[in-house]
This record gives sequence, C-alpha cells and structure tokens, in this order.
Amino acid sequence: MVDSPEKVLRQRTTLMSAVPAISTEDEDVEDIEVKASVVTSVFTPTEKKRSLTVLAILTVLAIATRFYKIYEPDEVVFDEVHFGKFASYYIRGSYFFDVHPPLAKMMLGAMGYFIGYDGHFLFDNIGDNYITNNVPYIGLRALPAFLGAMTVPIVYMTMREAGFPIVTCALAGFFIAFDNMQVTQTRLILLDSMLVFFMVCSIYSYVRFYKTRNSPYSIRWWTWLIATGVNIALTTSVKMVGLFTVATIGVAVVWDLWILLDIRRRLTMQQFMNHFWARAFALILVPTVVYLFWFYVHFAILTHSGPGDDFMSSEFQETLHGNTMADGIYIKYGDNITIRHKDTSVYLHSHPHNYPRRYEDGRISSAGQQVTGYAHADPNNIWHIASANPDDPKLGQNIKNKDVIRLLHVATNSWLLAHDVASPTMSTNEEITTYSAYEDGSRFNETTFRIQLDSGGDKLRTMASAFKLIHMDTKVAIWTHQQKLPDWGFEQQEVNGNKNIMDKSTLWWSDSIEGKDAEEINKEAEKPVKHRSFFLKFFELQRKMIAHNSGLTGKHPYQSQPIEWPFLIKGISFWTKDTTRKQIYLIGNPIGMWIAVGSLAVIAGISGADILSRRRGYYPLNQDVQKRFYYATGFFFVGWILHYIPFFLMGRSLFLHHYMPAQIFSYMVLAAVHGFIFVEGVDAPISEPGPEVRPRRLQRAVVPALAYISAAALVVLHLASFLYFAPLSYGTSALDIPALARRKLLPQWEFHFTK
Repeated sequence: MVDSPEKVLRQRTTLMSAVPAISTEDEDVEDIEVKASVVTSVFTPTEKKRSLTVLAILTVLAIATRFYKIYEPDEVVFDEVHFGKFASYYIRGSYFFDVHPPLAKMMLGAMGYFIGYDGHFLFDNIGDNYITNNVPYIGLRALPAFLGAMTVPIVYMTMREAGFPIVTCALAGFFIAFDNMQVTQTRLILLDSMLVFFMVCSIYSYVRFYKTRNSPYSIRWWTWLIATGVNIALTTSVKMVGLFTVATIGVAVVWDLWILLDIRRRLTMQQFMNHFWARAFALILVPTVVYLFWFYVHFAILTHSGPGDDFMSSEFQETLHGNTMADGIYIKYGDNITIRHKDTSVYLHSHPHNYPRRYEDGRISSAGQQVTGYAHADPNNIWHIASANPDDPKLGQNIKNKDVIRLLHVATNSWLLAHDVASPTMSTNEEITTYSAYEDGSRFNETTFRIQLDSGGDKLRTMASAFKLIHMDTKVAIWTHQQKLPDWGFEQQEVNGNKNIMDKSTLWWSDSIEGKDAEEINKEAEKPVKHRSFFLKFFELQRKMIAHNSGLTGKHPYQSQPIEWPFLIKGISFWTKDTTRKQIYLIGNPIGMWIAVGSLAVIAGISGADILSRRRGYYPLNQDVQKRFYYATGFFFVGWILHYIPFFLMGRSLFLHHYMPAQIFSYMVLAAVHGFIFVEGVDAPISEPGPEVRPRRLQRAVVPALAYISAAALVVLHLASFLYFAPLSYGTSALDIPALARRKLLPQWEFHFTK
C-alpha cells in the first residue's frame, strides 16, 4: 500500500526531530556540515523498502540483458582472440606479453580453471568455433557478464548514498542496464566489464567514506577509506586507464583536504597532517601494494617459456623454464658466428655481388660488395670475429661489452665496412659494404666496430645477448629494415648505417657458433633457470607495457577519435557470419548517449547561471540543493572529464569502447540533471538580493508527479532504442537489407550485408 504524502511527511518530521535546527550564523562550518549530512542521509523505512525493491528489479534486468542468449555466437568474437588466448596461457603457465596489467586476464584464467578448462584452445581467429574445439566459452563469458550486470546496482547505490531520490537513482541504473555498448562489451570474453565494475566500486567506496568524514578514524571511516584504495588498485590492475579513476578520487581527496585546512574547522596542523597521512596510507601505499601483488602472482604463474619471451630482455627470459636463452654460450675472439636482427630476424648477410654504380634516382654508389638482410640459413651468413688490435688477436678470450672488433665475411674473405656514402634506399643513412682482406690496410679504421650490449650481461653470448654494432669512425649503428632491395639486390632487406644509434631497432643477436664441439656446447648449456628480483622484472615489464602501448599507432578500419565517441559517429564490427547473415556491431544506445551529451552541457549552463546570479546577490539554489549539485553531480561530471579528455592527448589507435568508463559517468550526470530539474528544481525558493543567507530545506518528502512522468518518458525512449538496435548488439538474429538501412542512422556506421 502506498503511503500518503501526509504520512511520509509525518515520518520524516519524526525522524528529524532529534536533529538540531541548522543555522548559518555564528556556527562552526564543521557543525553545519554535520547537520546537513544527517538531513540528507535520513530515509524512512518505507523509502528503504522501496529502494531495495527498485534495486532488485534493476539487478534482475541487468543480469537478463547480459546473459540473454550468452551462448550465441558460439564462435570467437572480436578481441576474444586476445583475451581468451591469455586465459589459456595462464592455465598453461606459458609466459605472454600484453600492454594491460594482469588482473582481468588472470580472473578469466581462474574462471577457466575452476570450470575445468585445460587451456588447449588458443583463440587464433575470429570465427573459430568453440563447440567443435570443446571450449567451455559460456563459463568464460559468464564472469564478465556477471560483473557487467553488477555495475548497475552499484551505480544505483552510489547515487542513493549521494543523497539522490529513488527515481533519479533508478534512471541512472536503467540507462546503464539498457545501453547497447555496455551490454555487448560486457557479455564477451573481454576486459572492460572488470574495468568498469572496479571503477564504480571505487566511486561507491569513496562516497561511503565521504559520508563518514565527520567520524574520522572510526571503523567505518577506515573501512571505506581502505576499500577505496583497494578498488582503485583493482581498477588500475585491469587496465592502465584505471589511472583516470585514481585521478578522479585524487581530485576529490585534494578538495576534501583543502576544506579541512580551513581555519574555521578548528583543526591543528598536527590533526590536519593526521588526515593527510591516513589518506596517503590508504590511497597511495595500499593501492601500490595491491597493484604489485597481482604482478607477483602473474610472474609466479607464468614460469615457462611462451610467446611473450621475445618482448623481454635475455635476463628476464633466463628465468623461464624451457627458454633458449639459458642455452646461450659465450662467444670468443676467433669464433665464426651468425648474426640476426632482433626485430626482423634476418641474418646479416653478404655475397659476391656489388651495388650498382648508379641507382635509379641518379645517385652514385661505391659499387662495393652488397651487405643485406637474408631470411634463410646460408653459408654467406657466417662472420669471423677478430680483434681490432692486430698485435693482440685475443684468440679464445671472451668478447665483452664495449670491445672494439672487426667482422670478416668468411665466404668472400672481406671485412665489414661502413663509410660516408649514402645507402641504396635512404640517402640519410650510410652504405654498408665489405673490403677485401687481400687489399692493403688503408681502410682499416672503416672496418672497426664497438660491441654495445643492451642485455645479456657484460659478455657476448649466443641467444642471450642483444647488442649493437657501432661504427668507430662515423658513429652509425648497423641496421636493417623491412624495405627490400630491387632485383639487383635479389629482393633481400637493405642493411645500412643508422645515425640514430639510440634506436632500439638497431639491436642484433647471435644464434650459433660454427664448428663448436657438440660436447662443449652441451657442457656450457647445462645451466639452471636463473632467479631475478621481482622488482627488476616488474619495472622491466612496466617499461615494455608503456612503450608498446604508445607504439600502437597502426591504422585500423574501425578506429575513431575521442570527439566522435559521445555522438556515436563510428562503431566497431565485432563479428559476422556469412552463412546466416548475422553480425555484431558495437554502438551505444543512440537516444541515451545523445541525451547524456545534452545533460553534460546543462551542467555547465546551470553552474554558470548560479555563479553569475550569486555575484548579483540572488541565490537561485537553496543551500542543500546547491551542495548536492556541486558535490555529487559535480563529482560525477569531473569523473566524466577525467575519463574522457585524456584520450585527446594519446597518439595510439583508439576505439569507441574506450569511452565506456566515461559513459557510465555521463549516465550518472544525466540522471542527476533530471533530478535537479524535475525534483530539486520544482518550487525552489529564491532569495532576494542581500546578505548570502540561502534558504535550506529537507529533501522532498514527495517527488513531484512531473519527475515520474519525465523519467517514464526517458525510460520508454531509451528502451525502445535499445530494442531497435539489439539485433546488432547480440548478433542472435539476422536483419534484411531494408532493416539494416533503417538502422543506419549515421553514414559512418558500416554494417555488413547491406547489399
């Protein structure tokens, strides 16, 4: 039975009878905020019951949308090729490399392990069938689907704890529950559901902590403060963009500390510093420990050689069981070795053919013997290592870092040489050639190179050492690249002298020593797996992750720019099936996202109007409404900014799904703006010009009917839009050409099977 407005008002009046009247004159700021927080936190038992009912309904709806026909499609979809593969590697214990931290992938691996999956399938291609390969994919998809669904009730509870009425909180949860992008992205074997789940947990924890700010150092205060720290660590442990959540909480904490510093708070500097150090412990130290912990587990699980070996240094690789780096043997003066380029794996090669006297562009060459990069084993790949000091050949001695050497091409008995002649394809780089050992020694200085070890210790080893060959005379590094020489160079890779000796692509390694006695090789290769400090491995992996992530600049047909995301200018094709003409195309809910963009603009408008009015002595917002608008709605707005604007500074390839965390905040702002206009803004008192004494009031006992009507209209529009695009979000049913054409609201949406 629904309580009458009069009964609700009597209940609220009774509950508030114990709260002292709030005055704005001659009262400590802290006391005012204590009373205000009590006012905005009191809900009647009837309200609590209603709230729990709405929460349960939203949770059921969220689970239904995520788990609806989760068994379709029964094929690898989009980035499941990556993250499903990584789950398999965790189960196998095979080392892999990824630009993201390990937590979400580890969770997928753990889920697979608990449901009995043995990691036999490697998710190699989009469209590979799960059923024929005996993969328990439904169980793997269930984890992200569940966490994606749980995002909805957590957002609802966050809004509720922030003091918003039920209709406002329900609207935020509903918009997320029925957003097409949130549904599609969180019901597949992907990472974004974990990212968004831990992000909203972080925001919820901080709101709960903020509500206990007037009981510092209590159990609840510490619980929610540490929970915030743990959750931001978990968010960052899924993807590095979790740092945006750290920034969001950080801004709120800095503002909170700034308020505490106010002398009217009557806190001594020692008391203020106690607050500072408590937050530093919970929000810096605790997250750091949690973040490190997951990498410790990552290294503890992945103990065997795998596809990620080549991304890491030889010292790192030597800690893995079965890695060939452990078989490396020391190279000595007088050895004949093969040398391979680290990036392209071609051999340093020469043959008895010369560069043409004149190139196609008219440039003149030295017409010397060609030095190229060759992809196959060949006698012309063998080089003899000699000392650069003829009086001290150093035969049998180990080659050390920074040693100066000469390389003799064994097959043609000629010395490797670099000189100030332009290379065949790059006029800025030097030509690399050879100089016959039978000629006089007038060009000796042009044949000397310094060994510069990048990894593998301080002595040159096969397999283990990555090194550069720096020309002593002209200071270039021997280098090769993917461009092939013309027919006269047998379409082998060009090798030249790179003036940028810091370039990581100038690294080489040796994979064999000619004529080594097999018994000697086996004796030297019998080495146990090495131990390396966790922190050395951790920092190396962090550097590799950051460098590789920033290097993801290749073009992709479905990449998009951040300015396009809120307006859904471009989507992503996840999966297609030619035989059934089904497809999954990632877009958000157009109606919801476009209204959300409008609400973000409204925030700026309201703030500007309020600030200008107050400058003239008018106070259009009563004190409670203004505080909730700036502290709660403003907090969500800052969250949207910090999860969206940084993408404009990134140079890597970006996609629509990167907007998902910001989209959550945009829907929270949308709901808050609706509440401000249709709940808080109705009949709000406005003071006359004069002293800044803004009227206060309790939360509305009765939500205006207009708020329900407008919310219902938004719900209907959002739900209709979701259902209209659902066939493209789930991929469970095919649409004919006219139906696809009707759904193509923007020309950049590239649906399949439209012809």
